[in-house]
Amino acid sequence: MFKKTLLTAAIVMAATATAAEAKTFKVGMGDPMDSDQGALAQRFEELVESLSDGEMQVELFPGGQLGSETGMIQDTRIGKLDFALVGVGNLTPYAARLGALTMPYALRSHADAVKATTGPLADRWNTIAEEEAGVHIVSWLYSNFRHLTNSQRPVTTLADVEGLKVRVPQNEIMLASYEAWGASPISMSWPEVFTGLQQGVIDGQDNPYIVNSTMKFHEVQDHLTELHAQYSLQPIVMGVRSYERLSDEERAIIDRAGLEAQLYALQFQLTKASEARAAMEAEGVEVATLEDEDEWIRIAQEEVWPQFYEDIGGQEAFEEMQAALGH
Repeated sequence: MFKKTLLTAAIVMAATATAAEAKTFKVGMGDPMDSDQGALAQRFEELVESLSDGEMQVELFPGGQLGSETGMIQDTRIGKLDFALVGVGNLTPYAARLGALTMPYALRSHADAVKATTGPLADRWNTIAEEEAGVHIVSWLYSNFRHLTNSQRPVTTLADVEGLKVRVPQNEIMLASYEAWGASPISMSWPEVFTGLQQGVIDGQDNPYIVNSTMKFHEVQDHLTELHAQYSLQPIVMGVRSYERLSDEERAIIDRAGLEAQLYALQFQLTKASEARAAMEAEGVEVATLEDEDEWIRIAQEEVWPQFYEDIGGQEAFEEMQAALGH
């Protein structure tokens, strides 16, 4: 009995020592766990812990528990937070050249989004992020195209969007795009959007099909138009200083887990987006497509792109990216 007690105590002590030795990493994100952000983060967690045999543990903090995306980026830069999952547009104040990924119609398909964030182009963005923003890009979340919803009328042509009060994030490129198309864009923080739609302060907003959103847009929006102007990309980033403090083996685990989670999340988004569209249609939202999207593209290329070439690294660099995508 005494020997059995000693053995049990030894096992408990060994397990406690192993847990104490494990490194724990925190991941902050703005969306809830039952979202595409949550899907990517959970897969990343599983992979890191599995590939490290439990020596690296990951804790997830969804729903803005650790602050705004801008705040989380800053915390990763200084090493206060290990990882942040954020919209790429929120990285552009720190690394302006990443704005190339937010130019209207820069990415026109899922294939474009994948090609732009893998291989040589992914290396390019990561170098920019490391040098200018002080963060290492671990993984990319593909959140699909931002589609336009509104409460006033179906939008199938440029004439239909004329004068619509459309909420956009605080992003100069997006503001300029909607202005060029004839709408009246209004910058508004995300928590204010649903109330703004209810009160008529804004007529509409643009976002990807939202998976398991607590905001029931079908209650305040009657029409949805599938645009292909801006693909919503959201990277997981880690501060360069934190990344460089890891061992070679730990960095390899983080990067492999990031890539595998990225591929998993792409399939998740494509599947769930179809379900989200069907759910909105079932609630009575009318879904339309553009009849003249070539004209939207022409205006973007001729009126919007030239305004921002200097900000995103120059016209030549942007055209090289477009050529790499086959445009």
